Parts: sequence; C-alpha cells; structure tokens
Amino acid sequence: MRRAYLRAVAEAHPDAGGEDEGASAINEAREVLADPMRRARALLGESAEAHAALPSGFLAEMLDLRERIEEELAAGGDAARARWREWARGREAEHEARVAAMFRAGDEGAVRGELNQWRYVRRLMDRLDPAARAGGPES
Repeated sequence: MRRAYLRAVAEAHPDAGGEDEGASAINEAREVLADPMRRARALLGESAEAHAALPSGFLAEMLDLRERIEEELAAGGDAARARWREWARGREAEHEARVAAMFRAGDEGAVRGELNQWRYVRRLMDRLDPAARAGGPES
C-alpha cells in the first residue's frame, strides 16, 4: 500500500504535471484505508449509522463506563490513564475483528451495528482523554 501511495502521490504532484486536487484525493484515500473503521464505512458506501440500532443496554453501559473512567482518571493519574489506553486498544481490536468477520460473512447489517458501537467507544475515549485514543480519526 505504501509503495502504491508514494507512486500515486508522485504522479499527482503538480511538479510532475498533476493537480493539487489529485494529490489531496490520494491523501484522503490513504487516510481512509489506514483506519479500519473508516475503511469499513467506505466499503458500506454510506454512513455507519444508517439502518443500525444499538443493542439493548449499550448506551447505559457507555454512561456507566464514562463515569467510572472519569473517577479513575481523577484519582489515578498516569496509571489509570495507561490502563484505560490498554482497554481502548483491546476494545477497538475486538470491534475490528468482529467487523472483518461480518464482512466475510456478508452481513452488512451487523457491520453497521458493530461500527456504531465502535464509534461510541472512540468518542468516549476522545471526550475523556484525547491522548488515550486507540485508533485513527473517526469520520
């Protein structure tokens, strides 16, 4: 992927006769491909939120989790922050693995629901501790 990206950017560069818009589109495509959540949403061809509900109790779980994280970060400093970074990395890896399996099974409806849960986890961590982000940018 890296070689293809570098080749495409070099060809699209204005000094090589390309246009700025082409280079920008290539950079955007690279960012989408590099982020598993954004890549999955691009494969679906629409927003992940479309046609997908969250499991019963999920929002309550996220609210409880947020309160717990806030308390631990206030009391535990760097040690708590490190624990929650690890938790976020693990949770994102779980979502990524489930999304991959759902794509292989052809279950796009389940992918959408899983992406919605994954999005909540990312947003929770971003709001509480931007430095603890476990994944790439969410859009």
